[in-house]
Amino acid sequence: MKRFLDALHDEEVAAIVAGMGDVAERGLLAARHLRGDVYEVRADARTRSFRLLFSAEGHYGQVLLSLSIFEKRTQRIPARELELAEKRLREWRERGAARKAAGWSKKG
Repeated sequence: MKRFLDALHDEEVAAIVAGMGDVAERGLLAARHLRGDVYEVRADARTRSFRLLFSAEGHYGQVLLSLSIFEKRTQRIPARELELAEKRLREWRERGAARKAAGWSKKG
């Protein structure tokens, strides 16, 4: 995702950050539920629009975990983007479960 963002103009990145900021402020009401725990927030820059797929993670949903970002070209979410987001979420959760099972804790 970093590579994708690095290739954008500052105004486009600002639109994406503003979209996620809106979700951080207003919660999931600012997003559209897609499937399972995957949500979408739209970001409209002057010349292009983007979609960011994310999940609200953490005990109270306080972590907005970005899963996929792409330029919006059609009304429909490309199936491969939704599947990629679900795969990344599953892998992220599996890594967290593995750490927990291994006795990892923030307390050190």
